[in-house]
Amino acid sequence: MSDGTVMSIAVQSIILATKLAGPVLLVSLAIGLGIGLLQSATQIQEQTLAFVPKLAGVALVMVIAGHWMLAELIGFTHNLFDMIPSLIQ
Repeated sequence: MSDGTVMSIAVQSIILATKLAGPVLLVSLAIGLGIGLLQSATQIQEQTLAFVPKLAGVALVMVIAGHWMLAELIGFTHNLFDMIPSLIQ
């Protein structure tokens, strides 16, 4: 196994992690920004107010995109397993 192969696998795994975490993080960021704007407009500075909408948003994203996320992860794992014979040499 060469250094290039290891770097290629590492880059692929980082890209996959970014693709999988992206939707969840974007929804959490958008909900947090919206709640933050609402809190600053109404001057309600309660820390726990943003938690429940973020939790609901992340859960909704996981329900909607969970199948796609799992399929991407399984595909990456299958590719890694398929590469094992060429990595042993």
